[in-house]
Amino acid sequence: MSHPDVTRIGLAIDIPEPWGSVLTRRRADAGDPQAAYTPAHVTLLGPTEVAADALPAIEKHLEALASAQQPFTIHLRGTGTFRPITEVVFVTLAQGISECELLAEAITRSEDIHRDTRFPYHPHVTIAQDVPATALDAAFEDLAGFSARFEVSSFTLFSHGGEGPWRPRRDFPLGT
Repeated sequence: MSHPDVTRIGLAIDIPEPWGSVLTRRRADAGDPQAAYTPAHVTLLGPTEVAADALPAIEKHLEALASAQQPFTIHLRGTGTFRPITEVVFVTLAQGISECELLAEAITRSEDIHRDTRFPYHPHVTIAQDVPATALDAAFEDLAGFSARFEVSSFTLFSHGGEGPWRPRRDFPLGT
């Protein structure tokens, strides 16, 4: 963290049980050290530093966009990878892509949030990252037939103090 008046946030859709623990466990089995700190999720906004005093305005912005978005279905199916660009294997979204993209775009309309734009936004669930190629290959193959379908009724604002797991700060119900 660069300054005490800055905090790191992220926004995500949690993967419900029983699938969340299955995907988190598979990430741990691949040797991915982030599995201990980040349960399975679809990222809407990756780790982003914001001014701490901007959090009330950010939360108000998130309330407005959540209330405008109706609940939707996510269907996770099969695996994909960002290789050779980055060493990541993930479970793909077969349904819910456009809703996630619209939410992610709307989130960054806040003047207080500036998303890292090195890569285009692509909703997914990471199952192996920064591990040896053999572990990436095994995760890709092991979950190639994975399928889960669930309703998304909220997303969560997380904060991170620099060590340990991300902490849920607040849920934002959709369509309220």
